[in-house]
Amino acid sequence: MEPRTTLPVLLAAAVLATACSGPGGDAGPTSGGSQGNSAPTEHTRRVNAEVAERLALADPADFENARKGLVGRETEVVLRDANGKTVWDTSSYAFEAGAAPASVNPSLWRQAQLNNEHGLYEVTDGVYQVRGYDLSNMSILVGETGWIIVDPLTTIETADAALALARKHLGDAPISAVILTHSHIDHFGGMPAVVTPEDVASGRIRIIAPEGFADEATSENVLAGIAMGRRASYMYGFPLERGSRGHVGSGLGKEPARGSFGILPPTDVIDRTPQEMEIDGVDFVFQHTPESEAPAELMFYLPEKKALCGAEVVSRNMHNLYTLRGAKVRDALLWAGYIHDAIERFPETEVVFASHHWPTWGNEASIDYLKKQRDGYKYIHDQTLRLANTGLGPREIAERIELPDSLAQSFPNRGYYGTLRHNAKAVYQFYFGWYDANPANLNPLPPVEEARKLVAFMGGADAVVQKAQGSYDAGDYRFAATVLDKVMFADPEHEAARQLLANTYDQLGYQAESGPWRDVYLSAAYELRHGVAGSAIDLRAAANLLREMPVHRFFDSMAARIDGPVAALEDRKLNFVFTDLGRSFVLELENGVLNYREAPPAEDADVTVRITRELWLRLATGQAGLRELVFSDDLEVEGSRMSLLGFFRLMETPEAAFPIVTR
Repeated sequence: MEPRTTLPVLLAAAVLATACSGPGGDAGPTSGGSQGNSAPTEHTRRVNAEVAERLALADPADFENARKGLVGRETEVVLRDANGKTVWDTSSYAFEAGAAPASVNPSLWRQAQLNNEHGLYEVTDGVYQVRGYDLSNMSILVGETGWIIVDPLTTIETADAALALARKHLGDAPISAVILTHSHIDHFGGMPAVVTPEDVASGRIRIIAPEGFADEATSENVLAGIAMGRRASYMYGFPLERGSRGHVGSGLGKEPARGSFGILPPTDVIDRTPQEMEIDGVDFVFQHTPESEAPAELMFYLPEKKALCGAEVVSRNMHNLYTLRGAKVRDALLWAGYIHDAIERFPETEVVFASHHWPTWGNEASIDYLKKQRDGYKYIHDQTLRLANTGLGPREIAERIELPDSLAQSFPNRGYYGTLRHNAKAVYQFYFGWYDANPANLNPLPPVEEARKLVAFMGGADAVVQKAQGSYDAGDYRFAATVLDKVMFADPEHEAARQLLANTYDQLGYQAESGPWRDVYLSAAYELRHGVAGSAIDLRAAANLLREMPVHRFFDSMAARIDGPVAALEDRKLNFVFTDLGRSFVLELENGVLNYREAPPAEDADVTVRITRELWLRLATGQAGLRELVFSDDLEVEGSRMSLLGFFRLMETPEAAFPIVTR
């Protein structure tokens, strides 16, 4: 009998936790077909037409700025990895031309068209960006001896292509330094294309990153990575075709790049504000901005150029105070405070460029942009608390809160990525948690049991579906989704409910201004029609990243896989000795809980395992089987190998591609 897990660490989860997404696999369907989606209804057409009337979508300023400074571009950018899988494909978005179709919110369509701009651009003298080669931007600062690369994209393949484009138009130049603005993978995963370990070891290339970068980049939410990967597949529409009834973009960019990636630890750490530094002859003033958009983040100002790099603290859309893939809620007040500090500290700013989207030029425009970004997050924070203090819960607040026109009419404050509604709920959660103080919500029934009782209470599944059809016909899609979701949980084989709910999610997706909201709704419709499409987990692709992960995180992840009820019956003590690191850990399993400490091997341990970190990594990423290693000479085991095997059998391997709307 095989053990219940290859190795329950399943550390590709780390990739998903540190990224906006989880790279891996092919790029997904690119046909313009509908994947069985329903047509937009008259209600959806009317809602989207009203959006077009409310907003100045014809304003050309953003398009002019998105194209400003173009140095050179390729007509299409189609990149593949060593196995021939698509990593990046701008041609799959060729359908995004002309006026918005009725199946896409026209405001999101405009953002999608802006994000289609790709190429090498000059920001200001000595500052360039490659945009549209990844979800994020690569910035290039010209130093005295070479280029300073800011954020080397998500993957080696996209970073290689971006550098090739830059060298084609700017000439060949060595890399003198790398700046990593924050700990999400779309801003560091392409490092192996830019710098080698030998470059760093020799001191030839510096890597500058915010304090805590290395730990956060390899470990953020690693314990929750399986669920996060599945949720990311919804948030970024991984199963969806690129087309007018499918994925059109993520708001923050087109989509996460897929391919290979890696990481190297920083040589220089930014841990305070201001922190002045000269890098290859260029003067920097760094601003330390932790616990904002990322746990480890920085911004910087170039005083000679009066240029501010806003990292991902500012962008051309409302960002997430809570990301739908799942992560710790972000501090809106702190976030707004960092932007306020930048305004006060760098009042002469003439250009703001960032890790996503296009720059803002001119002092007046730059300060206005920063103020509106600051006030957007501050408004959500302050007004959520004001309404909470009147007794309203998160859903009520989300329904009531609206940005003032001065903010709502500003395109960089539109909810193309984060949204006003889910960000208000995030602020509520940050201060009050999940409980809204209503006793009915203190200990509700679990979803399936509640659904069965409610559906029976409402007259059975057929009756509920009939009534839901009336709500659908009236354009009340949010309520139709609410009741049909109950039917699917109560009676998952009810075909009429399944189809009507899929059609309902179609309409909600078509109306969404947020790229992630659209992808979530349409991914739900896909699952209802076609079944579970999978997750974003790719163990082998994660190997380079996991190699830099602190050893103790492996044990944290193991502890989170222990089957508590079964393990509570079996106490064990194990030693793990990493022979190449000179470090040993003692693991103790008691009361169904796995605890560990770094210490010399315990004499009374049941088993002592001597292993190299590299062998452990091969095991963790599935490049070697557990049974093969446990019973081979490649692993030194003192004590019972069967006891070791029994220990691993106490861990579960969660199904990465679990259902979400089809229990």
